Amino acid sequence: MSALVTPELEAQAIAWRRELHANPELSFHEHETARFVEERLRSLGQYELERPTPTSVVARLRGDRPGRVLALRADMDALPIDEEADVPFRSRVPGVMHACAHDGHTAMLLAAATILAERRSELAGEVRLVFQHAEELPPGGAQELVAAGVMDGVDLVVGAHLMTGYPAGQVAAQPGPLMAAADSIAIEIRGRGGHAAYPHTTVDPVVVAAHAVTALQQVVAREVDPLDNAVVSVTRVHAGIADNVIPETVQLGGTVRTFRPETRAAVREAIERVLRGVTEAHGAGYDYTFTEGYAAVVNDADAAALVAEAARREIGGEHVVEVAPIMGGEDFSAYLATVPGVFFFVGAQSVEAGPVPHHSPRFVIDESALRTGIGVLARTALDALS
Repeated sequence: MSALVTPELEAQAIAWRRELHANPELSFHEHETARFVEERLRSLGQYELERPTPTSVVARLRGDRPGRVLALRADMDALPIDEEADVPFRSRVPGVMHACAHDGHTAMLLAAATILAERRSELAGEVRLVFQHAEELPPGGAQELVAAGVMDGVDLVVGAHLMTGYPAGQVAAQPGPLMAAADSIAIEIRGRGGHAAYPHTTVDPVVVAAHAVTALQQVVAREVDPLDNAVVSVTRVHAGIADNVIPETVQLGGTVRTFRPETRAAVREAIERVLRGVTEAHGAGYDYTFTEGYAAVVNDADAAALVAEAARREIGGEHVVEVAPIMGGEDFSAYLATVPGVFFFVGAQSVEAGPVPHHSPRFVIDESALRTGIGVLARTALDALS
């Protein structure tokens, strides 16, 4: 049980989260969400507010004494998903849903802002609250906010993510790699189309694409150190429009996930080499685009220790755990490229629903997890700026 979070504040945070959940907005379109956040921060009467982009909010709380600058970040955007979760506050917006707990992140940071405003006299330095847009859509809102100068002068950045893979009440704040770099691949296999009854007169790009997809699975299996981590997944295949026509081209798409920059570069090159070899062997051609997405999230050791200790003080050491790195991506890495920081997980698994995956239309969380996240965020700020 958090020592900083009163039952009244917890209830308020849950109400905020439900209001946001019922009114989700997609990446770069979080206009009403940003207005909601700004209004609640303004009501506290302690924060200097700015809007570095049309759909983000930054709030500064300056303590009575000089000191470090700590940034706390929450993302606000939703996903293009039709909600199927049976909750009374389900999305009112067709085709849009908070299926990754960003509504919870926003509510947690608003509640932490409330605690910090009440305890401003204890702070030496500045707390900078970053309510970020567009985490779900590369190139991402974090990169845009960094370019806008939001991290200028910041000494330490901290972010949290509610995770349904872990029991509610647990916190994982650990040093080193936590989330993978998330890159995209787009491939076009070029053949020579023709009548499907006379395949010998064509260069069938469907067959070539099938060989390519199979061969790409060997990149990780046989070219990446088994003690390293990497994923190559082909997730899109598009070819042809008629049963009796061999098409001219096949389009493939997918994702590459890695942690180490060296592995990222090696996998990128290996995919090209496989495509070149497979297409040459079959008399076909190819085009290949590798688009770098979010870099890997790698936590600073001192920042992780700060949050872990804050969590132990706030919720008890038995609830602070270590977890394996995951292959999901996060644009929080854009902040970590500029200042030291830590991204930590807060367990939010629903006892009734179990570990429903993120980005599922049936996604739900245990709302008691909000109390944990609020307490750890606020305690981290108080400890860092004491």
